[in-house]
Amino acid sequence: METITLDQLLQAVDGTLLGEFRDGQTPIARVDTDSRNMHPGSLFIPLVGERFDGHAYIASALEGGAAGCLTARERESYRPDKFYVKVASTQKALRDLAAWHKSRFRIPFVAVTGSVGKTTAKDMIAAVLGSRYKVLKTQGNFNNNIGLPLTLLELDRSYEICVLEMGMDKLGEIDYLADIVKPDVGVITNIGDAHIERLGSRENIFRAKCELLPHIQKGGLAVLNGDDAMLAALRGGTAEQAVFCGAGEGLDYRAVQTGGDGVSHIHCRMITPRMDRQVKIPALGAHMIYPSLFAAAVGERFGLTADEIESGILSFVPTRMRMNIIHRGDRITILDDTYNANPQAMRAAISVLADAPTRRKVAVLGDMFELGPFAPALHAGVGECLGRAKIDCLLAVGELAAHMAQGARDAGVSQVYYCADREKARDLLPQLICPDTTFLVKASRGMKLEALSEFLKEHTPEP
Repeated sequence: METITLDQLLQAVDGTLLGEFRDGQTPIARVDTDSRNMHPGSLFIPLVGERFDGHAYIASALEGGAAGCLTARERESYRPDKFYVKVASTQKALRDLAAWHKSRFRIPFVAVTGSVGKTTAKDMIAAVLGSRYKVLKTQGNFNNNIGLPLTLLELDRSYEICVLEMGMDKLGEIDYLADIVKPDVGVITNIGDAHIERLGSRENIFRAKCELLPHIQKGGLAVLNGDDAMLAALRGGTAEQAVFCGAGEGLDYRAVQTGGDGVSHIHCRMITPRMDRQVKIPALGAHMIYPSLFAAAVGERFGLTADEIESGILSFVPTRMRMNIIHRGDRITILDDTYNANPQAMRAAISVLADAPTRRKVAVLGDMFELGPFAPALHAGVGECLGRAKIDCLLAVGELAAHMAQGARDAGVSQVYYCADREKARDLLPQLICPDTTFLVKASRGMKLEALSEFLKEHTPEP
């Protein structure tokens, strides 16, 4: 973070100084929201949630080294060596401080959202831009109304471009985040079923994702999935220039898979306004053409050459638990895709498993959350997809996964096992381990199936 002073903080958050401390030139080099992980001289922002109130930890945060804090309420006493800034809402103050801090930097900002693949797209875009620029990007799951401001507060003068991921689970959230960022480029990866329980329909999901578009700066660019019927309908209807990416004919950025080894990479022919060449993508699955095309479109927007774009794609490394490929001995491979799941992402992952070069293919799949009344049918549909893909074995984990297991049986999957929870699944896993097998492990975040990926890793031979 670029250092700010206490006076600048007061201006940014429209705050009032409480207590005896009055040195407005006190430097602040960091913002912390976790009192257990304080850094000397930082600003502590106590956030308030449904089940917690950070104000209860102000004293321990100051004892842990914070120079001062924000507070939404006055306190019984004030340390004379620490500053206390009163604000109406600590969350709004975090937002305002991030927006003020962002305004200090005359660099481009790229915002990425979508139902499926936004983290992969963000990582690929950052990798491509990183072939020329120093890039700040969203880390982990810092894509919400707390994580995005905290990411912006990491900006310092060394960064030349910033790539931010935006998540949501209800209408208005993308609008809130995009209003902070006001991006130069906005990317929407697709429209799917994620969060349909809260939003009620794909049409509402589409509306929520498109909240990004009005916030794109004048003269900016929208990068959209041209193979997605809802997004394709936006052609000619966006305020700023839009380009469309995908495998379909006539798109601005187009790629078609031409091969791959089924182990670590695919090949595709990529055609853009400035390049037409074979590109190696260091990841599995035909769906990987999309983040690569989004990255090419953003890269060309910021002047990258074809060689730089290709080099950036080759340097791509997925975020942990996002289709991480773990090679073990006896030709055993673990596809750890446990970070999250929805029906579209499940189908894409099953396609990767189906293309694996091993003799046997095993899917270890758990519940997909936030699907509401659509959940039984959507889980059964994943089971049917396993049958069409000729997957040999399914281990279904969780309450909703029972529908997945039934769908797989009905679709002809030869071995189907069902376990109500992760512990029972772990007990069953050893009998599924044998040479020449690829395992796909995937479920919604709350299922924590990465524990099963770790179990497989520990109980298979070293490569």
